[in-house]
Amino acid sequence: MIRAPEIRVIAEDGEQLGVMTPEDAIARAEDVGLDLVEVAPGSRPPVCRIMDYGRYKYEQKKKANKSKGHAASLKEVKLRPRTDQHDLDFKLKNARRFLMDGDKVKVTVMYRGREMVHREIGRKQLDLVVELLGPIAAVENPPRMEGRFLSMILVPNREAIEAEKKAEAAAAASETSETP
Repeated sequence: MIRAPEIRVIAEDGEQLGVMTPEDAIARAEDVGLDLVEVAPGSRPPVCRIMDYGRYKYEQKKKANKSKGHAASLKEVKLRPRTDQHDLDFKLKNARRFLMDGDKVKVTVMYRGREMVHREIGRKQLDLVVELLGPIAAVENPPRMEGRFLSMILVPNREAIEAEKKAEAAAAASETSETP
């Protein structure tokens, strides 16, 4: 006599229903209008759960996406020693956006010709960048000369960025409530 395979069944509320035949388990699932889903095929006996299969697939997909996250990449902003204030503000707006997205930012001052004699101008410019991006960025690599380039790397300050995003959301919400 061949015995039908048995499975361990868990109800939709998490209650153990015990070991039973697949036919009995399917009938039980149909009685409550749900599906019988195998959740642990490797165990002996295999474990099946009475649940909504569509929701199970959705939660599995959500769990898989959650672990990936945002891979921080390195973005670069290039300046010159004599970059004007308006141009600097424009470039720092981009750097700010990169930091808000969670990316690292490499700020580079490029020297040409006789500008190499006045390296302190570039250093002052990088100090100004640190001052203006101060709350949302931390200096990972301090300014360092590499040939004709003076570079530093900034990393996002997660806590400050979260606080800033909340403040922006609150400001946006108050603007929409004021508009008739």
